[in-house]
Amino acid sequence: MDISLIETLRFEPGTGFVRLERHLARLERSAKALGLPGAVKAHDALFAALPPSALPGFSPTGGEAQQPPYLRIRLELFADGRIDVQTAAFVPLAADAVWRVKLATTRLASDDPLLRHKTSRRGLYTAARAEFPASEADEVILLNERGELCEGTITSFFLDDGSGILKTPPLASGLLAGVLREELLESGRAVEAVLRPDDIEKSDVLVGNSLRGLIRARLA
Repeated sequence: MDISLIETLRFEPGTGFVRLERHLARLERSAKALGLPGAVKAHDALFAALPPSALPGFSPTGGEAQQPPYLRIRLELFADGRIDVQTAAFVPLAADAVWRVKLATTRLASDDPLLRHKTSRRGLYTAARAEFPASEADEVILLNERGELCEGTITSFFLDDGSGILKTPPLASGLLAGVLREELLESGRAVEAVLRPDDIEKSDVLVGNSLRGLIRARLA
């Protein structure tokens, strides 16, 4: 199968990998569903890829321990079971950040089972992102063939209607089973609901993923 699975994690000083077990569980579920071997090696591969500066007590000069950096860590599991891990410095968003979002004309198919998994097949998301220049939109939201809101190109989609519980599209609309989304649903902070563009007018928009957390947004 010409496909790979991707997990993008955040590494924080004093915390380590954020939502590590959820990321590993999703990877194993997706690998099983798509018939990819090697997911059991992901845990060790992630820790092996950490730079020395991320390890507790590391000091490059032998003096005081240095504060480990925030990291963005991208793991890719290939069809032959090979795992590649890339690390990069990461700067968390400001707490008051507000992203501009646009609605794409590119549509997702609600019956496409691959949408539930984070794979290397990114053509639809790339096409949606290309509809708007980066100067006009920080994120682009896709709908399905029925006109239901689904997800962003790199984020899950949420609406805050003031009830105290976020609304997020169900997987049946055609979208990724996001790690942050899963956590919010299981904790009761969010519930699934079929959403349409008209619902945006009555609620506040949020987008988010495990790397960046929840982000306030506005329709640009």
